[in-house]
Amino acid sequence: MDINIFYEDNHIIVVDKPPKLPCQRDKTEDTDLLSILQEKLSKEHNTKNPYIGLIHRLDRPVGGVILYAKTKFSNSNLSRQVQERSINKEYLAIICGNPEERSGTLKDYLLKLRTINMSKVVNKDTKGSKEAILDYNIIETIETEEFGPLSLVKVNLKTGRHHQIRVQLSHHKMPLWGDTKYNKTFTKRKEWNQIALWSHSLTFNHPKNNKELTFKSIPYNEYPWNLFNFSLLV
Repeated sequence: MDINIFYEDNHIIVVDKPPKLPCQRDKTEDTDLLSILQEKLSKEHNTKNPYIGLIHRLDRPVGGVILYAKTKFSNSNLSRQVQERSINKEYLAIICGNPEERSGTLKDYLLKLRTINMSKVVNKDTKGSKEAILDYNIIETIETEEFGPLSLVKVNLKTGRHHQIRVQLSHHKMPLWGDTKYNKTFTKRKEWNQIALWSHSLTFNHPKNNKELTFKSIPYNEYPWNLFNFSLLV
């Protein structure tokens, strides 16, 4: 599988993750992105098991920008940036509906339901719950015959919780198109649909020289992404 590499040096590698490809090995044992990159580095440097560290995760159905570390030092540095919330992660999503509030901040507490691989919004005093924060901005709304109004949303993720964008937007009556876990319209559909969520932009400081780097990815030219005008993005 050919992977589009945005940037690579001795410390990091930034790539464009294809949708439906796990970012690391999981229980399905399907081909995963981390293993593909390890194999690439192994061939290039004629070495076994080169170091690759996952800095942040993307759900398997989600495509777009993802960052890996190539050294333990870089992994430690970038992981600290994640913990300090200094890495800026922007996503694009298509939601079902036309919200009156065109922008805002969502703050909730999420509880991961491990047995069914889902999360839900709970009271802040719930044991095991974690704070989830994101900013959203509606970019454009299109009326469709089959699904009614669909809106392109830019999401700035402040925390990184399990299924966070999917859970929070659904809870606030902005469910993602194609989401078979959190959008009732799609949980009932028999045919499979690719969830409309994309890792659009990633900004961080290089772990070695501290230079700020930004990388961007645009969703594939397919429905429902091709309904919208990406030149409206700032």
